[in-house]
Amino acid sequence: MKNITINKKEIDKFSKLASEWWNPNGKFKPLHKFNPVRLSYIKESILKIFKKKKFGESLNDIKILDIGCGGGLLCEPLSRLGAKVVGIDASEKNIKIAKTHAKESNLKINYYCASPENFDHKEKFDVILNMEIVEHVEDIDLFLRESSKFLKKNGIMFIATLNKTLKSYIFAIVGAEYVLRWLPIGTHDWNMFVKPNDLIKICKKNSLHLDEIYGVKYNVLTGDWNLSQDDNVNYMARFKKI
Repeated sequence: MKNITINKKEIDKFSKLASEWWNPNGKFKPLHKFNPVRLSYIKESILKIFKKKKFGESLNDIKILDIGCGGGLLCEPLSRLGAKVVGIDASEKNIKIAKTHAKESNLKINYYCASPENFDHKEKFDVILNMEIVEHVEDIDLFLRESSKFLKKNGIMFIATLNKTLKSYIFAIVGAEYVLRWLPIGTHDWNMFVKPNDLIKICKKNSLHLDEIYGVKYNVLTGDWNLSQDDNVNYMARFKKI
């Protein structure tokens, strides 16, 4: 078994795009479109599971670790909701962009250039985010095992990724990269996509129990992403540490 999760080719690929993170019409435009549905799902799940409805929409005192945080597209809105957010990413350029943008936005978010296996942090978190990252790592088993070490008992982990199906190849690679040019060609490697059952098995080995799983579907008429029962392309899963 490999002792690192960093895939240098993937890190280099996203490092070259780092300056684009906060441009809503740039290379990460699809992620900006995708962000509202995943943010809403994360927020509502936290409010429900940690019974924080009495605080309204606030996530005060919830400690969140965003692994593979990129430029901070999820870290910042979660911080604004009151959560104590830490973001890590294996790309120094991504972390530099994230730190600069957070400072400009007057947000207190702690960012570190690290991957879960080399992240030196004693504190454990209520919530861990692994969003659109597991399909880019070198060793998914090790990645999730190391990630789970930072999660408190009864804490929750969110994982968003792409299913390994013919439909995902057609939509996420041929359609999104070659036809619609939503993403730079080569953004995804279908061989690194993960079937939900395989993801669930890996998580189970690391004391992560599946709470629920949803597909995420694009509406061509509205241009919005929504939760769906169809998980054949994009999906999000929520796990609880037992």
